[in-house]
Amino acid sequence: MKDVIRMLIAPLAWLGSFSAVYGLHGLLCGHWIGGAVSDVPLARTLLIGAYGLAMLIQLTLLVALYHPRIGAPPGLVRFVSRATGWVGLVATGWSLFPVVVTTYCS
Repeated sequence: MKDVIRMLIAPLAWLGSFSAVYGLHGLLCGHWIGGAVSDVPLARTLLIGAYGLAMLIQLTLLVALYHPRIGAPPGLVRFVSRATGWVGLVATGWSLFPVVVTTYCS
């Protein structure tokens, strides 16, 4: 069971962070009143913070998959878990990057 978790944890974390960040985006655009933090709208700051947190979670998972005590023993499971760890990190960066660089509400 641990091997299945090792192989699926990064994609599942991506799924959760994708849903959470875009759900936050919808809430902020639909119900946010306003506010600013040093000339940056507070909604933008929250979205960038959520993106940063999602990337930090993925990076932590990737480091854990490479740790000798936590990672899988040598073999196919180790290769697949590390590969899906990298896929989760890249997918999080790629799919949530528009939150950082585009307008957050139109």
